[in-house]
Amino acid sequence: MNRIIKRTGVSLLILSLFVLLQGIPVFTLAAAVDDLKTFIHETQTVRANFSQTLFDKNARAIQQSSGTLEFERPDKFRWIYQTPYEQSIIGDGKQVWFYDHDLNQVTIRQFNIAIGSSPAALLAGSTAIEDNFELTNLGLQDEIKWMEAIPRNKDSAFEFIQLGFSLTGNLQFMALRDNFGQTTYLTFSELTKNPSLSDGFFKFVPPEGADVISE
Repeated sequence: MNRIIKRTGVSLLILSLFVLLQGIPVFTLAAAVDDLKTFIHETQTVRANFSQTLFDKNARAIQQSSGTLEFERPDKFRWIYQTPYEQSIIGDGKQVWFYDHDLNQVTIRQFNIAIGSSPAALLAGSTAIEDNFELTNLGLQDEIKWMEAIPRNKDSAFEFIQLGFSLTGNLQFMALRDNFGQTTYLTFSELTKNPSLSDGFFKFVPPEGADVISE
């Protein structure tokens, strides 16, 4: 964990980080927002692996996990945690299923309530991202171009989402700070643009005997 961008005037949810990078001038490289827009415009589907670290408000790592993700624009995604506990989060644009494998419990939420101004909405939503987020270029650090997305909805569970792109425009990092002061840092690997995904891939059928809770 060696990089994070600090938002101007603010000390640094899902999704505190690692080492704070102080004093990044916005004018250094004004391209990360364009990278995000290009990424959204050119990719209808995505598949990737991820590793994730959760930091508390004192910047102590309190949980590490990893898994896979797929999404199809607009508003369909599968976020599967494989370690340390199995959990599946699947959205089809209408509903989101949260399945805890160990507890054999499924929680169902309405899509617009569960997703709103979340990372899934930022990456898998429609092209009108600026309707939901205020986008800002943060600059270049260690050959990574950073940008920040601040939810326009003040009731969002996230204070901000930051994305890091390579010099060639590939998405590599995501950082999220929630309203409890916890920060989630994700690293993406083996990201594939526009893979073929089967019909029904983003539907979820609760396993037999599962405890199902609708919210």
